[in-house]
Amino acid sequence: MKAGERKSLLLSKADYYNRPEFIGSDPIQIPRSFRKKEDIEIAAFMSSVIAWGQRITIINNARRMMEWMDNAPHDFVMHSSDADLEPFRSFVHRTFNGDDALAFMHALQRIYRCEGGLEKVLADCFCRKDKEESGLGWHLFKERFFSGPHLPRSRKHLPDPLKGSAAKRMNMFLRWMVRDDDHGVDFGLWKCIKAEQLYIPLDVHTGRVARRLGLLKRKQNDWRSVVELTKALRRIDPQDPVRLDFALFGMGVFEKY
Repeated sequence: MKAGERKSLLLSKADYYNRPEFIGSDPIQIPRSFRKKEDIEIAAFMSSVIAWGQRITIINNARRMMEWMDNAPHDFVMHSSDADLEPFRSFVHRTFNGDDALAFMHALQRIYRCEGGLEKVLADCFCRKDKEESGLGWHLFKERFFSGPHLPRSRKHLPDPLKGSAAKRMNMFLRWMVRDDDHGVDFGLWKCIKAEQLYIPLDVHTGRVARRLGLLKRKQNDWRSVVELTKALRRIDPQDPVRLDFALFGMGVFEKY
């Protein structure tokens, strides 16, 4: 496929899949049920953290966490006591268990009560010249997130690109928060990070399609592949390269391309 044909295909598929009709089967429906900015970002973050496995299970478990937060995540994080957190001890989603859930809730309490919230913390980690392409932004966020008491096992549930992780779920979360368009899928709530700074949420589907289209040569789905593919997408759309995630993922999942 010639470069011009590939660009035309990806742009048309991105427009086709970037629409609310596809929200019904996606974990983004969980934060979409809220209106308050802080409720949306907390719901989006926790939904992203457990976004692996069967989609219906992800959605059901994310919804259960929201119910335990009285469907008011920000108010819950700001005012909950240790007794209010007790239900989270029984939480299980694959390898993410009650100890992990409590560690994440305590970290969110600290971040919102003392550090200005997720947007400020992530902006501090990402808006640095030395983080370009290295994945340092997610590494710094992970270290800051786990700066309070926690069990070592809980650390595996946040990615570290410096150790090779593709950071798929967190790149997806950041796409939700940052991208701002009129298609009604991504939220575009955060202005501190620009769409052009985002990296592709690389998984088995986007990787397979990208390789078939000649956008990605590296075989592993790791951070080096994230950088390689994102660079290729920036050549197609320098201002908003990650909107092409809709094309790659949609073609992979729904069309088995």
